[in-house]
Amino acid sequence: MAILKVAQMGHPILRARARAVTPAELATPDFKRFLADLVETMREYEGVGLAAPQVHRGVRVAVIEAYRNARYPDAPDVPLRILVNPRVTPLTETRIEWWEGCLSIPGLRGLVRRPRKVRVEALDGTGTPRVFTAEDFLAVVVQHETDHLDGRLFLDRMDDLSELSFQKEYERHHLAHESNAREPGRPSRRGRAGRGARSRSRRPTTFTAEVTP
Repeated sequence: MAILKVAQMGHPILRARARAVTPAELATPDFKRFLADLVETMREYEGVGLAAPQVHRGVRVAVIEAYRNARYPDAPDVPLRILVNPRVTPLTETRIEWWEGCLSIPGLRGLVRRPRKVRVEALDGTGTPRVFTAEDFLAVVVQHETDHLDGRLFLDRMDDLSELSFQKEYERHHLAHESNAREPGRPSRRGRAGRGARSRSRRPTTFTAEVTP
């Protein structure tokens, strides 16, 4: 497996609509290796998701996983999901707000409001159709990553650019305020950059067969 170069905001690939993956393409060893590299790159940079356009490949593929993630320490565990040609349908008008970050926009956080519950239809890494419902944090990540497939960044979803912050200022002002104000049992919106060591050895192995060449 290889660590892929991540495109930064301003590169045209991040503003282009990605093309669908064909069944024949998905079945090739080269594409299986690409899926494995995409997952490995997400883990290397401690992302909770990564879309193919972010690594300079304009195809409709995204990967998602969260497990003891240092950048999002309060995030629930999410087993690895590979989404090929995903379709996302909002299931509610209720919105959740989250301080989102992006590997393609390093050093910034922005408060984004998205539908709290969505239906996801996609192929997995083996070409098998998958349908599931995503809520709360998972719904946020799914929508963030699938936006990349249509050339959108989280900045485009912000209602108010005054809620855009550099990471250090977010941690100093917004994160501290939110931690003090959050009710017990209420999910945090933080997702800050952590300083601890990564823990890879105990990551759940669900879905790993999907990226095995």
